Amino acid sequence: MNPAHDAMNIDTSARVIHWAFWYDWMLKLITLGREGRFREKLLDLAGIAPGEIVLDAGCGPGTMAIAARRRVGPTGEVYGIDASPEMVERARAKASRAGLDISFQRALLEELPFPDSKFDLVTTSLVLHHFPADVLPRCLAEIRRVLKPDGRLVAVDFAGSGHGHRLPLRRNHPHHTFDLNALTPILNEAGMVVRERGSAGFLGTAYIKATRGAAA
Repeated sequence: MNPAHDAMNIDTSARVIHWAFWYDWMLKLITLGREGRFREKLLDLAGIAPGEIVLDAGCGPGTMAIAARRRVGPTGEVYGIDASPEMVERARAKASRAGLDISFQRALLEELPFPDSKFDLVTTSLVLHHFPADVLPRCLAEIRRVLKPDGRLVAVDFAGSGHGHRLPLRRNHPHHTFDLNALTPILNEAGMVVRERGSAGFLGTAYIKATRGAAA
């Protein structure tokens, strides 16, 4: 944790959410209190195991990272990054209250501050739709870079207006227009191979599980 780095002006073209407290409560409201079950299902899909090193990219208020930390046990490590200082601050506070050792820091998904081949698993949850189309290839290439050769990505996000999304938002909102399944060619270009896909069972979202392949 680096407070000096947290104070830096991080320049990104992605949408950054600063209302961390209300974001937590909004998720509780729209999931009718089932957010915890949603997170656990995602980690089941990821096949997370004790001793693994995990990155939650776009960690928000830290819910996924905290759930992952409990699963990897004392021999594992969990990191969380987010461009929002408010999200990082809330995530740190929640991890501290839970007595869990998690490294949260402000950073960009399109410029991850980690060495090559560090992580067994990278998760993104309702994150990728915040990025402009021209930035997504860089984000996915960065994920591939920091994954171990046998590492994997599990991404969950919205799957287009035809997938039962019922939030009261304008028709051109990314929650309606973004389609996670359409990222397959970009993943392939970034050197990732989609191994599994399906419905995440939450607000019209889908999941993709991908592994490292040959870089294009």
